[in-house]
Amino acid sequence: MFLLKDKIAVVTGGSSGIGLATAERFAEQGAHVFIAGRRQAELDAAVAQIGENVTPVKADISKLDDLDRLYETVAKRGKIDVLFAGAAFVEKMMTPEATPEHFDQVFSTNARGTYFTVQKALPYLNDGASIILVAAAGKNKGFPGRSAYSATKAAIRSFARTWTSELKDRGIRTNVLSPGAVDTPMFADQFPSGEGAVEARKQIVAMTPLGRLAYPDEIACAALFLASDLSSYVAGIDLPVDGGLTAI
Repeated sequence: MFLLKDKIAVVTGGSSGIGLATAERFAEQGAHVFIAGRRQAELDAAVAQIGENVTPVKADISKLDDLDRLYETVAKRGKIDVLFAGAAFVEKMMTPEATPEHFDQVFSTNARGTYFTVQKALPYLNDGASIILVAAAGKNKGFPGRSAYSATKAAIRSFARTWTSELKDRGIRTNVLSPGAVDTPMFADQFPSGEGAVEARKQIVAMTPLGRLAYPDEIACAALFLASDLSSYVAGIDLPVDGGLTAI
């Protein structure tokens, strides 16, 4: 059974990590997936990995013109059934060292970018579509160096509540995925030259009841549930996929 047979899905941040794993799952389940990312080389590699049923679009979600171009490209094929808003920017920085540039970049991509990813998609969404926003377990924690990042993820949780109310008459469901630490390039990139990565991994593993980082496909499987009719009566939730990190 193909859970997304003949559906059209858009995945931002779809060229690596969680977004790539999600795009793969959606394509395997019968959807045609449009993946958006900022770097052409990564998009090309992602298309090669996914194989069939995928169209890449180079786009930066912090740029509104790029979002317009993304949806105009999708519209040539049809209306959107699933929107997975997964693009994000993370930069570890303690509050005393944070600059306005750091703050603006984090909020411009994660909060503002996600907001307009959804707003600009609305005319292109089918009634009954599924919107999946990606927050983070860290929004419920006080991890040092994550003040701006975690605040943007808390904003995303708030967006889902409001959009669940605003879009109910169209039958559009908005839900949130909140991953814990995931073994992705983004995780590795937070530790230049590997400095601190081993210790950080040990600390996270020690805090997580399941005792390890997540695999990207484990987040993708949760996204597939929210994208499909298996979750047809699920709206406005925040689904932690964090190995129990925030449950205890």
